[in-house]
Order: sequence, then C-alpha cells, then structure tokens
Amino acid sequence: MTSTPPTPARRSKITPEREQEFYDAVLEQLREHGYEALTMEGVAARASCGKSTLYRQWKTKPQLVAAALRANRQGTLAAVDTGTLAGDLREAARIAAGTSGRDTRLTQALGHAVLSDEELQSALREALVEPELAAFDAMVERAVARGEIAADHPAVEFLPAQLMGVLRIRPVLDGLYADADYLVRFVDAVMLPSLGLAPPGGRTP
Repeated sequence: MTSTPPTPARRSKITPEREQEFYDAVLEQLREHGYEALTMEGVAARASCGKSTLYRQWKTKPQLVAAALRANRQGTLAAVDTGTLAGDLREAARIAAGTSGRDTRLTQALGHAVLSDEELQSALREALVEPELAAFDAMVERAVARGEIAADHPAVEFLPAQLMGVLRIRPVLDGLYADADYLVRFVDAVMLPSLGLAPPGGRTP
C-alpha cells in the first residue's frame, strides 16, 4: 500500500497589527542592545511568538531588521514634487528631520555591522537606501527637464550624501539632532548654492 505524503502545514497569515508587534520588538532590542546582540530568539520572546514564525516570514535577521526599519519610517521622499528643485530639496529636508532622532539612534545601534555584514548592508540598501536615491534621481530629472540645472552638473552626485550626511553627523558635532529648521538652513546655505540655485527669496550665487 502506497502511503500518501503528508500535506504541508498551512502557513498562517499574520495580521498587520501582529506584524507591527514583531517590528516593535526588533527596534526595542536594537536600541537597547545593538545589532550584534539582537537575536531571533530574543525578538520571539519579546513578541511572545515562536522563533519559527519569524524565520518563515523573514528568513534571516538582516531581512527582519530591514523590514522593521522600513515599516517604521514615517515619511519617504518618493512623493516629493513641489515644482522646483529648491522646493523639493527643502521638503526632503523637512521629511528627513521628521525621523532624525529615531533614525539616527537606530543607525548608531547598527554600528559597524552595516559595513561588516554584507547581508545586512544589502537588505538595508534594498529597503531604505535605494528608494531614497531613486527619489533624489527623480527630483534631478524633473529639474533638468525644467531647465533648472544641467544634467551633468557636478554637484548632483553629492546631493544624497550631503543631506543624509549632515543628518547623521550633527549629533556628533553639536549633541543635537538635525531638526527641520537646521536642515532647511543647510539646504539653503550649502546645497542650493552648490547647484547654482537660489533659496526662496534669495539670489543665485
């Protein structure tokens, strides 16, 4: 008599609310202990679930961390379109400021793991970095189409590094997070002049 293969266990669907509980557990552990000490076992214990549940959904720790960071972003640059590059960059600064403290703390918690763990780096680039770089590219493409800047302007390459860099470094330099006022002033004083653009109400250098 031929035995019938067992039917695979049905994968249970996780509700958005339950998924957010997992993400909250990840971020709490990141802030408290850093990336190296974070474990799937620890997240499962804090979220009151089985470790297998996490592995079925996210496969690896880097994928779970990237998903948690992506899910908890309160604003992205993809929807920014004010009609001018100056306006777009100033709006991008305001959005970045909205998550400045939280994102900076998490970036610090990830520490050197972002550079030493290729899987984590890849997961974070896919979840967080590449969408924002694409948004900067879209801003520039629209500006070029409007005739605001040349397509080969040398400063274009450095726009993401400028805005994201000052966001991360201000706590180190001043002991303060980069709020909207600080970042908009940075855009007006540094980024727009590098592009040959004037801030609203100002003059082109």
